[in-house]
Amino acid sequence: MTILPGAEPFSHDGSNVGVLLCHGSTGTPQSMRPWGEYLADRGFTVRLPLLPGHGTTWQEMNRTGWEDWYSCVDAAFRELNETCDHVFVGGLSMGGTLALRLAQEHGPRVSGLILVNPAVKLEEPLINRLLIRLLPVLKHVVPSLSAFGNDVKKEGVTELAYTRNPLKALHSLLVAWHSVVRDLPEVTQPVLLLRSTQDHIVPASSSALILSRISSTDVTEILLEDSYHVATIDNDAPRIFDESAKFIERTTQS
Repeated sequence: MTILPGAEPFSHDGSNVGVLLCHGSTGTPQSMRPWGEYLADRGFTVRLPLLPGHGTTWQEMNRTGWEDWYSCVDAAFRELNETCDHVFVGGLSMGGTLALRLAQEHGPRVSGLILVNPAVKLEEPLINRLLIRLLPVLKHVVPSLSAFGNDVKKEGVTELAYTRNPLKALHSLLVAWHSVVRDLPEVTQPVLLLRSTQDHIVPASSSALILSRISSTDVTEILLEDSYHVATIDNDAPRIFDESAKFIERTTQS
């Protein structure tokens, strides 16, 4: 399967401090690459994989699920853990969900989490509740719906993401949320959470739920006032990059 131009994974070998970055659902490493390059320029070892089913066609994504995406980032984490003294995990949207699961599964081997508009729930309007209830059946009848990607405020910037949202893959993600939310108390690592005040995809209540249930004592929340959901390529991207580097440096020195 041919990878879309710009969707390629990114890798850089640097210091003994590693950073794994996880992109969001229907997206690609394109939305995270400037962040990865910034961290690489700071000397960190960086891995930014392309999740299975992404960066090709939405039909291909419909043949994958949560287990495939998690296996991909888990393998990347294990590789970093073998060569680095510290490994941090950053994630955007569903990438934040994957980061949380890595923290739950690997415990102290994850040195810290950097979550940008992390997704563990949808908004509560009636249409979303109906969609969630119907998904187990609807996914067998309707293969996809209009995509929810490319929520970017900055003019001239476009996220490389699918124009359709594959429903079998979406249902797999919603099922996974239950176990991730259930196990949030197992997250004890330092957490930096950056949340857009205007996000048309993931509600503020998703971040609030995470912060209310994790057991971490070192927690920082930063509000992004000038970006929408894909903040890593939006107006607040420089702040995300700078704050994440400071967080990594502070955590490794403490």
